[in-house]
Amino acid sequence: MATATRLFGSSIKRREDPRFITGKGTYVDDVKLPGMTYAVFVRSPHAHARIKSINTAKAKSAPGVVAVFTGQDVQTGPLPCAWLLPGIKIPPRPVLAQGKVRYVGEPVAIVIAESAYAARDAAELVDVQYEPLPAVVDCQKAHAKSASQLFDDVPENQSFDWSIGDKAKTDEAFKAAAVVVKQRLVNQRLITNAIEPRACAASYAPATGDLTLWVTSQNPHVARLLIAAFILGMPEHKLRVISPDVGGGFGSKIPVYNEEVAVSWVSKALGRPVKWTAERRESFMNDAHGRDHITEAEMAFDKAGKILGLRVTTHANLGAYLSTMGSLVPSYLYGPLLSGVYTIATVFCRVWGVLTNTSPTDALRGAGRPEAAYLMERMVDLGARSLDMDPAELRKKNFIPADKFPYQTPVAFVYDSGNYGLALEKALEMVGYKKLREEQEKARKSGQYLGIGLSTYIEASGPAPSQVAGALGAQAGLWESASVRVHPTGMVTVFTGSHSHGQGHETTFAQLVADDLGIPIEHVEIVHGDTGAIPFGMGTYGSRSAAVGGSAIYTSLQKIKEKGRKIAAHLLEAAEGDIVFEGGKFSVKGSPDRAKAWGEVALMAYLAHNLPQGMEPGLEVASFFDPPNFTFPYGAHIAVVEVDPETGSVKILRYVAVDDVGKVINPMIVDGMVHGGVTHGIGQALWEWGVYDDNGQLLTSTLMDYAMPKADQLPMYETDRTVTPSPVNPIGVKGAGETGTIASTAAVANAVLDALAPFGITHLDMPLTPARIWQAVKAAGKK
Repeated sequence: MATATRLFGSSIKRREDPRFITGKGTYVDDVKLPGMTYAVFVRSPHAHARIKSINTAKAKSAPGVVAVFTGQDVQTGPLPCAWLLPGIKIPPRPVLAQGKVRYVGEPVAIVIAESAYAARDAAELVDVQYEPLPAVVDCQKAHAKSASQLFDDVPENQSFDWSIGDKAKTDEAFKAAAVVVKQRLVNQRLITNAIEPRACAASYAPATGDLTLWVTSQNPHVARLLIAAFILGMPEHKLRVISPDVGGGFGSKIPVYNEEVAVSWVSKALGRPVKWTAERRESFMNDAHGRDHITEAEMAFDKAGKILGLRVTTHANLGAYLSTMGSLVPSYLYGPLLSGVYTIATVFCRVWGVLTNTSPTDALRGAGRPEAAYLMERMVDLGARSLDMDPAELRKKNFIPADKFPYQTPVAFVYDSGNYGLALEKALEMVGYKKLREEQEKARKSGQYLGIGLSTYIEASGPAPSQVAGALGAQAGLWESASVRVHPTGMVTVFTGSHSHGQGHETTFAQLVADDLGIPIEHVEIVHGDTGAIPFGMGTYGSRSAAVGGSAIYTSLQKIKEKGRKIAAHLLEAAEGDIVFEGGKFSVKGSPDRAKAWGEVALMAYLAHNLPQGMEPGLEVASFFDPPNFTFPYGAHIAVVEVDPETGSVKILRYVAVDDVGKVINPMIVDGMVHGGVTHGIGQALWEWGVYDDNGQLLTSTLMDYAMPKADQLPMYETDRTVTPSPVNPIGVKGAGETGTIASTAAVANAVLDALAPFGITHLDMPLTPARIWQAVKAAGKK
């Protein structure tokens, strides 16, 4: 039976949600195996210390304890860094600390017991003697020659010195500038806080040598490759990694972590299943953190407001070790975005990657792109103030024209498609910009301080192609896989290398398939997350699932239809070129009654009673899609806030988001992604901050201390879209999972600073807390 309406572009409720909201999802912590044991890690209370001794005798003799292991026992390869920059120094990161600890929470020992409670009690009996050493947590201070060294062979704690752009040309542009704005910008450390904490369970079969690992991973095949081949030193095909239902990732479940390796090693050593599930405080300390840049930025303008150049130097805090993608985020996901949506002749960016006594940093929703967008949009707003221009007009003056695409930026990227002016005009119209500025002026006269903040952002999604990525340091490909199996009844199963942890793949991918084949969506099944079932795939990150994973599926569908067309032509005794596939059936052009239904062709493919000469039976194909370029979503967001100078409190009155993510498979799901992303970005602007004291102690290690946005603090979001299809993939999509986060931080920060303009305040670092705003207003009043 064919579908009556197009499914591509329809707002269909997510098919996976009923099992989630009724408690029937299967997460790693739900895995229960015969003989299961439970792991608890002993973690360092010090940010930097020598390990003098570890006494495990009392713990080993505690009730219910099966074993206790330390770094001397767990001999494996170090955790790898998967992006190698020129001259990079990658100090070894052991699975369990050996000799020294370098951040609070680093695992030192693992206790295995018959119950989680017994393991927890026994862990407290492990006696570790430390010799504390000086700690350094600020990445600029860590870069000083006098700073405490984390590793003897990493001078000044500098892992890498990376740059992009033409420094000489940029310096010349600044000499010709009429106006130069300079600003120190701090993009503070954030902690992910996915609703499901990380977890893993491993089960080793001694008879076959097979190891199965259930883990909260965004990329199970990548995890399998790194853990098997590079860390445990076992045959890759003997490790099966299963990432079942995963409750959010936001980038923090991309890296390979100590815990899943240790649990896998212990299961092999004991021959019993082992499970570990993080407590929330462990998640705060040990999940990869995000952001943490300190930047000096300069933007040059001519007297008419045209941007002439941008100079940027950034200290990026890598934490104590390089995480899996820790070197990629502040380099190639950051510097090449520093042209923004603007025509800028020249840009130069230099980044120092610095090690500190803090939790390692890695991708966090947006991963480098929010840092770049915040920098660009703050500098443009500062430029508008210096030039006495309206910030919207300054942006319009500098937009890349719509007829200039594909557009080569001065920092490597070639933008695929866009119409930036249209997106901003739509956002300005939605918010009633002109009238709003008039209301703002009137309100200020009566002591009410409204702020209007703009953010016209660009994002690079679906990193590609693999050949270029490899030349730039990637240790993996950036393609995606999809195998499509048509069953004899015409039902379809898709095995995708993409992984869903909240994105709604089971719905959107099924829409893509059902729409293209003209069959009911109920006849499509999506399988992901199990390396024992799916083809090797690269997983989900960087808003790549639809653009890369969806394109791999689409490519397989075309091959399926091509074979189906040959079978139908043979059955209908017609030329293959005369066969039309539409509405779920193959028919002869000009003779619609001469037709074979989808199910009939599928059945014959398996019966093989009447196939074209030499054709193999079956109807199943696999494809690997490697895009020729990134896709580049973009948009215009506008925040309207009210700031109370007496208390420093900020109230968000309105939030308008106009995004262009190319073609949209499911508008409702995209709206949900935008809403979640906007909220995430607002959290950074106003509340969230991972704070360490000078001794390396994490002060924001619980939800009592780390402030996250709440529903009653947020307005109803007003969303809309423009559509410029991407030419780099066959379905024209771009990516939507991170747009809101990339745009909203700058929009809200600009709005707050706009509200504070009458006080002469030009910049405050995030988060823009009431205390920080109140202190700035009071200080301004004393001048």
